[in-house]
Amino acid sequence: MIPLLKSPDLSIDDIINERFENATGWFYDAIFAQIPITDSVGIPWVLLVLLIGASYFTAYFRFINFRQFLTAVKVVKGDYDDLEKAFIEGSTNIHQSQGDAVDTIRVEGHEGEVSHFQALTAALSATVGLGNIAGVAIALSIGGAGATFWMVMVGLLGMASKFVECTLGVKYREIDESGTVFGGPMYYLKNGLNQKGFKKLGKLLAALFAIMCIGGSFGGGNMFQINQAFKLFEYVTGAESSFVHGKGWLFGLIMAILVGVVIIGGIKKIAKVTDKIVPVMVVVYVLAVLTILIINYKQIPMAIQSIIDGAFSPDSAAGGFIGVMVQGFKRAAFSNEAGIGSSSIAHSAVKTKYPASEGLVALLEPFIDTVVVCTMTALALIITGQITIGSEVSWEEGAILTSKALESGISWFPYLLSVAVILFAFSSMISWSYYGYQAWSFLFGRKKRTAYIYKTLFCLFVIVGAASSLTAVTDFSDAMIFAMLVPNMIGLFLLRKKVGDELKKYLHGIKLLG
Repeated sequence: MIPLLKSPDLSIDDIINERFENATGWFYDAIFAQIPITDSVGIPWVLLVLLIGASYFTAYFRFINFRQFLTAVKVVKGDYDDLEKAFIEGSTNIHQSQGDAVDTIRVEGHEGEVSHFQALTAALSATVGLGNIAGVAIALSIGGAGATFWMVMVGLLGMASKFVECTLGVKYREIDESGTVFGGPMYYLKNGLNQKGFKKLGKLLAALFAIMCIGGSFGGGNMFQINQAFKLFEYVTGAESSFVHGKGWLFGLIMAILVGVVIIGGIKKIAKVTDKIVPVMVVVYVLAVLTILIINYKQIPMAIQSIIDGAFSPDSAAGGFIGVMVQGFKRAAFSNEAGIGSSSIAHSAVKTKYPASEGLVALLEPFIDTVVVCTMTALALIITGQITIGSEVSWEEGAILTSKALESGISWFPYLLSVAVILFAFSSMISWSYYGYQAWSFLFGRKKRTAYIYKTLFCLFVIVGAASSLTAVTDFSDAMIFAMLVPNMIGLFLLRKKVGDELKKYLHGIKLLG
């Protein structure tokens, strides 16, 4: 028999961590294989695909991320709700384009489950979070202040990718007998590519995406979130002398119970929670950072100048100009997930007859997540002098650096950040549980039994994540989430014309509405 413990002194956290580390590593190396740019700097191939895709969609849709920005804001505000009512009163045949699959025609006449605002907050809850706090500190420590500039650039380009994938998510969604909406890349890959004569390819890509999405929900959408929340909470409450030190499993158990209570109710329950938590947590975090910026307002011009200068500086510990760009690209891509396809699952449940309306709403995500929140975090870190360029900073250390930046302004702000991080983690987990369940149901069916199996596993992974080492968790989560882009980007490219048709249809409706 193989002994359960290598040492009788190992804690429960140590046991969980040891088992998990043994199961990760090789997959991460394959997904993040580097394409050499210079002798000292390379760029992961998955990152290059995301960047090229975002740039292509920005050009293909004639800079929709800028031209239709105000339209997107108006959709969220409800300015065009009368257009939806007018459509409902008319013939449903108006909305059926030639060649629509039977399943999608049936669904296109369906109301959906959540409002535009709720869909946006549900998706934002999965992206606005720890990447904005710890990830920014990591990028700046390696690439300097200039990495912020490239984060913003990738965020702006990513708005186009979000528009495409979320429009398709609504267009090809399906509905079961109980009125539950099922959508996301699995469905536009299967149904959309079937319409174009790529039935087998569509099924294969859909299945691959679903598998990776399930893994991503357990990793980046679950274990990474709870791990970071626990580590920061432990640090704020005394680090090694904290009352929770070595008890990650207990912290995870409490969070697992809270998550379980919410996710049993499905997207409607999740949306009701996120549409309250997300605005609060974003406002709390932004106000805390704004306080630091106001206190140090005289240094803001210097910080902005250092970002601009550093963006094009040939001198950098990260490997020069290319190195700074790569660091910005990495953190922006991880932060907003544009091109990954995950957000389209949440947006698919929206109440609308016009897929492009939700695509426009979705393009606000990268702007809020990366352009606004990440930039504010970067300014606070630069102004408070928390960044040492050229240093290797872990995710745990990145969150602590942001905590110290806030502490430099007001001593009790780290406690506020700790609460915000727990809320970020909680909201991300409940949204990602929905993503994972949608993928799970695509592969294993939509019966209640399969739903309970997935949700039970998800809650168990909350406990594992809190007790595991950060390295193992981040490697697993990064690899799974970024692997989703491969089938998703293929689908986005092949179905781009469908998105263009939906956009024309919606903008024409707005014009007629006057």
